[in-house]
Amino acid sequence: MSLRVATAAPFKQKGRTQVAEQAFVVALSLDREWMSADQAKRLLDMADAEGLVERVADGDVAATFDPGAVEIPEGFVPDASSFQERSGFERALDALVAAGFDRQETVAAVNDLQQAVGVTADAAAVVYARQQGVAASGAAEAAQEGVLDGR
Repeated sequence: MSLRVATAAPFKQKGRTQVAEQAFVVALSLDREWMSADQAKRLLDMADAEGLVERVADGDVAATFDPGAVEIPEGFVPDASSFQERSGFERALDALVAAGFDRQETVAAVNDLQQAVGVTADAAAVVYARQQGVAASGAAEAAQEGVLDGR
């Protein structure tokens, strides 16, 4: 959730759903003083990988969600997890939970599938999400990278 809130902030600040990439970085690093410019660029890359933004023409980024509907709590500061890449398992699990599936039951089902099929947890989570009709943005790609990297 921290990633979505931090991603929404520059759009809310500008009152638009599309901003220049540089304006996005400045809003997080200089205006709000939440992070360094390098961290803000990393956060933008993460938001892009998670499907929260898309890069469009002329160096702009566009929100793929309604930033106006995101509440930024008083005193909010993004935590370090906002800058860490999430595994395919984490992405698929978050998508399933967001779609209304129980977290514990989902983890158990993914573990059962992993055991039955003999694949990684990332791959099992992606397959399970697809079986349930849930799109897990970036999860399959992250799972594939994990297999190729030997994780």
